Amino acid sequence: MAGRILKGNAIRDRILADLGGEIARLAEQGVRPGLAAVLVGNDPASRIYVGNKIEACRRIGLFSQTIRLPAESTTEEILAVTAELNARGDVDGILLQLPLPAHVDEDRVLLAVRPEKDVDGFHPMNVGKLAGGRPALAPCTPAGLIEILKRSEIPIAGKNAVVVGRSNIVGKPAALLLLAENATVTVCHSRTKDLAAVCRAADILVAAVGRPAMLTREFIRPGAAVLDVGINRVTDPAVAEAVFANSPRRLERFRQTGAAVVGDVHPEHARETAGAYTPVPGGVGPLTVAMLMVNTVKAARLRRG
Repeated sequence: MAGRILKGNAIRDRILADLGGEIARLAEQGVRPGLAAVLVGNDPASRIYVGNKIEACRRIGLFSQTIRLPAESTTEEILAVTAELNARGDVDGILLQLPLPAHVDEDRVLLAVRPEKDVDGFHPMNVGKLAGGRPALAPCTPAGLIEILKRSEIPIAGKNAVVVGRSNIVGKPAALLLLAENATVTVCHSRTKDLAAVCRAADILVAAVGRPAMLTREFIRPGAAVLDVGINRVTDPAVAEAVFANSPRRLERFRQTGAAVVGDVHPEHARETAGAYTPVPGGVGPLTVAMLMVNTVKAARLRRG
């Protein structure tokens, strides 16, 4: 029996609908949450991401602004823009779209964002609050994972959760958020012994390793909930043939375009083995934008007590 597909678009729409009501109530109090996005350079993917975020703001009534800077902008110039946004009362959240150009001191720029406006949840102060169980702006993708589980009525408390990947953006904060929901959490990485056996013990398996279709059926306990964070662009025909062997439509689309997006979990094996799973694309991705909206509204409330 095929596993249940956890469709990110549908969950995103429910979150945004809930937010729309909250934003309307804030408007009655004279408050309109605002998000400012800083886009440095002309990276096509970054332009798409920022565009999606601004469109989500428009959809639910958030104030939004995009500040576009040339690719040759210096660290000091970006810091000056950040300082201006920090001081603005109509901006509750600041989004610095990554990656920044190689010559920019990314750590210095990210640290310059005031923690209460850090809607990406990357600032060390927010990370520390998250670790300490205090109210904080959590990174959007890990927060989205929790929303997927809750809104899909998949229990977390008391369950064994395994996170494959220990990045500061996804793996570590996902582990902290699952701990806060009373799961028993194991974090795996490149030096984990017998990774497949550890993963098979998971009721909830989070894949955030960045390798296409790495987690096959040997890694999945039958009936487990599998959350695939990976977004890997595949151009090798041999890899596509192996991954899409039982998906003729996706294989034909690959042959036509020469590329495909694949998660960290083998899609066919997830469908056959998991009790519920997020597809790639269309699973976790839409939740990242939704949780950015959630964080912006949360930041507006926290800034105003």
